[in-house]
Amino acid sequence: MTNNTMTEEVPVIDVKDLKVYFPVRKGVLGKITDHVKAVDSVSFTINKGDIFALVGESGCGKTTTAHAVVGLQHITSGSVRLSLDNYSSKQVQWGLLDSSERRAIRKHIQVVFQDPFSSLDPRMTVGSILEEPMRIHNLYNGKERKERIVELLLQVGLSSEYFSRYPHEFSGGQRQRIGIARALATDPTCIVADEPVSALDVSIQAQIINLLQDLQKSRHLTQLFISHDLAVVRHIANKVAVMYLGKIIESGTEEQLFTNPLHPYTMLLLESIPIPGKGRLKKNISAAGDIDNKYSANGCTFYPRCPKRKGSCLDTTPILKDCDNSHYCTCQEC
Repeated sequence: MTNNTMTEEVPVIDVKDLKVYFPVRKGVLGKITDHVKAVDSVSFTINKGDIFALVGESGCGKTTTAHAVVGLQHITSGSVRLSLDNYSSKQVQWGLLDSSERRAIRKHIQVVFQDPFSSLDPRMTVGSILEEPMRIHNLYNGKERKERIVELLLQVGLSSEYFSRYPHEFSGGQRQRIGIARALATDPTCIVADEPVSALDVSIQAQIINLLQDLQKSRHLTQLFISHDLAVVRHIANKVAVMYLGKIIESGTEEQLFTNPLHPYTMLLLESIPIPGKGRLKKNISAAGDIDNKYSANGCTFYPRCPKRKGSCLDTTPILKDCDNSHYCTCQEC
């Protein structure tokens, strides 16, 4: 099922040439000898109402990118510009805001974390968990907050009777619904969902995905959806970007990436998706080499594993280029 919701061309998140490098220290004095390029020159734009999916295998930098977007990660260079609610008339950057301004902008961009078992305080009741963001942002009075909490619980498919219960009394799917309700408590413009279904059973994943879709339609929420599962992404996103070793290697609409993938890595990811009752369509899928193999600093980072690699790939710096009607790819064969 493809999300065909019409979107307004209003940039809510604008990421330009984002870099997040972590120093590698060695020796007794901890001298910096190198850097891990977790995010390396990443750029993308998310318009109002979009569900933009950032996909890739573990360690590709997608979660680090998400943390930079919500101001939880210091960036090395580049920019993350936000246009949210009261700040819609101008774009703002986390590094240029003071503490009070940062708190004000956080009201409009909330996070749904990956693990529903560790993201909820076990010492707090559901009511307290949902009230906390309202209290921090001075929203509603005491009676209104309780009414708002009950409303949120009903919106995410939970009973108002759960108000006084603790997280350990719920299943994983129910806990993630509580996490989503907490993210909605401040009535945000945008939600960043960091692998919100990866820790859940497949049957529960479908329920959470349907919930996020319903919220997008009813609230016109903008979402940055982080995932390693393309099968999940196809059901929820209308725009997709594929990351590999800190870089975006392909991006476009959901239809473009799933019907006409251009990058060899995207093709491998799609071919590895299992079909119910049949398994993978191609049983012997494998990359050409090992991720640990050396590659030229000026060449394609996917060269050691690419089944279509050529000698020229070692000397050509990949550039994300428009190959077909805003369908971007870095492969020189595109």
